[in-house]
Amino acid sequence: MLKRFRDLLWLAGKDYRNEWQMSFFSVLALAAVLGPMLILFGLKFGIVSGMVDKLVQNPANREIRNTRSAHFTRAWFEQMARRPDVAFVIPRTRRIAATVQLRSRQASRIIPTELLPTAPGDPLLPAGTPLPRDVDEVVLSDSAARRLNVGAGDVVEASVVRQYRGEKERVHLPLKVLAVAPPSAFARDGGFVTLDLLEAIEDFRDGIRVDRFGWVGEAPPATRYYPGFRLYARRLRDVTGLRAALIDAGIEVHTRARDIEIVQSIDRNLTTLFWIVAVIGLVGYTLSLSASLWAHVDRKRRELSILRLVGFRTGDIVRYPMIQAAYTGLLGWALAVAIYAGVAGAINHLMAPQMPPGQRVCHLLPGHLLLALLLTLAAAVTAAALAGYRAARIEPAEGLREL
Repeated sequence: MLKRFRDLLWLAGKDYRNEWQMSFFSVLALAAVLGPMLILFGLKFGIVSGMVDKLVQNPANREIRNTRSAHFTRAWFEQMARRPDVAFVIPRTRRIAATVQLRSRQASRIIPTELLPTAPGDPLLPAGTPLPRDVDEVVLSDSAARRLNVGAGDVVEASVVRQYRGEKERVHLPLKVLAVAPPSAFARDGGFVTLDLLEAIEDFRDGIRVDRFGWVGEAPPATRYYPGFRLYARRLRDVTGLRAALIDAGIEVHTRARDIEIVQSIDRNLTTLFWIVAVIGLVGYTLSLSASLWAHVDRKRRELSILRLVGFRTGDIVRYPMIQAAYTGLLGWALAVAIYAGVAGAINHLMAPQMPPGQRVCHLLPGHLLLALLLTLAAAVTAAALAGYRAARIEPAEGLREL
């Protein structure tokens, strides 16, 4: 049986080569349908994936902020951190209490700076950025570092003022600059510090004793409450679910869910448009190929009947046009990929000045091309099934009558 199948492959291939003109035009017709579809899908995938990449690369799009102050406990943060859809969460102190005055020896100015709590896994800081581990360390924003004329290894001085028991008090804290965050991390004058430092500054301003720094005040409360949080979803699609969960818990939040929904809507609409065009093209090509193979079988009735006479079974005769259709599908797909590669390269080269480095307007993954091959072969073999049915009805005697 295996030998007979090899012989059938050889005969179908030889016949395919002998009638190279018809074979060439069949391949060309398939490439004319499949090539534009690959280009269309490449544009859709390249544009949408570029938009999604921008959303993903900007952590602000995964951020969820509470719009009103509340009373969050440590237990609440521990519970949120255990959620699989949460990438990063940390308490925030009151914004006004988290603002300090910074100065350096390298600059004469004093700038008000907002301090943000940070911890390992902070989405705003690039991987490899040294993080503050003690209360005397800080990662400055690019804006603050430039205005203070400092860099990694320098020391800045933070000053905090409070009104306590009718008197104005000011304390000074030297902070070592571990690194300077990129401009995209925090656009304003700011610094990333430990939560311990922010808690100490808030306590100082509230007139609460801070033993670590020797700041006098009232005894600390038994339970600490936080008015807000820094919260980031693990993935873009997690933002909607997290937002709904927080709203259900009575927490008013703000997200960029609208921007995410716009991109997802564009993706859905373009996908629908692509499949409409693809189905129309594939159906049209399948019918065209079916008619072509049907006519080919009619012209080859004598040859096919002789194959029946020399020992090929009905199933082999059915498979004969299907093998030739598979040849057309494979070669047509290869030509379509070549057309796509040339056009996509030209489009990407033309649009390169308007695009960020590394991003392409027209782009397909190897998996997309493999899927196109499988669908093409399936359509070609399906089209050949009708011709195979026609071939199966040829009687061996027909070949004898025409000898």
